[in-house]
Amino acid sequence: MLTSKQRVINQIRGLAVDRLPRMPITMQFAADFIGVKYGEYASDYRKLVEGQVRVAEKFGFDYVSVISDPARESHDCGAIVVFQEDSPPAHDEADALLGDKTKLVGLAFPDPAGGGRMTDRLKAVELFKQRVGNDKLIEGWVEGPCAEGSDLRGLNNLMMDFFEDEAFVRDLFGFCTEMGIRFARAQLAAGADLIGLGDAAASLVGPDIYREFVFPYEKQMVDAIHAAGGLVRLHICGDTRHSLGQIGKLGCDIVDLDFLSPVAEARAAMGPGQVLLGNIDPVRVVRNSTPEMIREALCGCRDAAGGRYIVGAGCEIPRDTPHENVRAMADVV
Repeated sequence: MLTSKQRVINQIRGLAVDRLPRMPITMQFAADFIGVKYGEYASDYRKLVEGQVRVAEKFGFDYVSVISDPARESHDCGAIVVFQEDSPPAHDEADALLGDKTKLVGLAFPDPAGGGRMTDRLKAVELFKQRVGNDKLIEGWVEGPCAEGSDLRGLNNLMMDFFEDEAFVRDLFGFCTEMGIRFARAQLAAGADLIGLGDAAASLVGPDIYREFVFPYEKQMVDAIHAAGGLVRLHICGDTRHSLGQIGKLGCDIVDLDFLSPVAEARAAMGPGQVLLGNIDPVRVVRNSTPEMIREALCGCRDAAGGRYIVGAGCEIPRDTPHENVRAMADVV
């Protein structure tokens, strides 16, 4: 029998698997599962690891992940991050670190091992390696250029910059890309097998902006992670239909699809070889429907993907999802 890690890697490489791998995103669900407030989960790597390991064991998932919130790199750059007792850390859009974009020139790359929130994530990877060894795939996580750029500059400011200051956007994305690569390499060195590349804000731009400004920097990150020996999972929340063809050219090992991006459209745009994950609606289907409807929806995704598929939802499993609904995600073979 394959280990969970072997199962995921075989699926990526096009080799035989005994069943479809399962890689749903759980964050607040995992914190609730072990009875801790989300603020603790996102701030203490030991709580995060405990939640991930116990959820993976309980529901038959094939991986564990360090994903918790998008404010790791930005916090260590000096951005203001609002920490909440039972919700994810968040950025203050009105007081973005690069609200004055001239500050980018003097911004230094934070050291992933320098003791900040990035270090907490490295410790999570190291503890995962002790807890799951080579049995389950260990997923690290970094923010993509558009997501990190919006975290540092402010989302509304960044959207205006695409039209008003193209040179600044390229400089900003260059900084974010290099910072992300450094962080990814550190997580791989700590024991991660795969790096999740989260670039949520990229779904908010049109195909021309994605092609010109976002794709080149995502491609740099994907290539650098591969060169360092890691696999890449791209996760862009929202509707990515306008750029599916470009996304398929990144060379990612796994591409997540949110529920707004149909699996059949992604398959047609990306060709037969791309491994797809998703795309059932996390709220309407996973949380609010029935196990039978969940199984039916996932089977439809599997069939539309042509077998090159990993079980997951469009995005995070909501924290109050019934456990029988989560278990139903393990029934698709």
